[in-house]
Amino acid sequence: MAALHFTTSTAEGGKVAWFEDCIVRPGHRKKGIGKALLEYVIGQAKAEGALRVMLLTDGDNATAQALYRKSGFRDSAMLAMRLKLRG
Repeated sequence: MAALHFTTSTAEGGKVAWFEDCIVRPGHRKKGIGKALLEYVIGQAKAEGALRVMLLTDGDNATAQALYRKSGFRDSAMLAMRLKLRG
């Protein structure tokens, strides 16, 4: 599964997309499913007129990071921060 959320960025001056929750069950990994999901999501973002796609990945998930880099994603100088309100 994968989720794509749209918002407006004042820095970019238009619509941008957040890509999150790209999940492939362990027994189905290494079959191109993650790559297909990523390609589909990028295509949808382009079709919606998004100016960029952003994502967060766990710092220790080298496999996912390699996939994202192969698809053109680059490391950002931005620092991810979180405020948990529940749980």
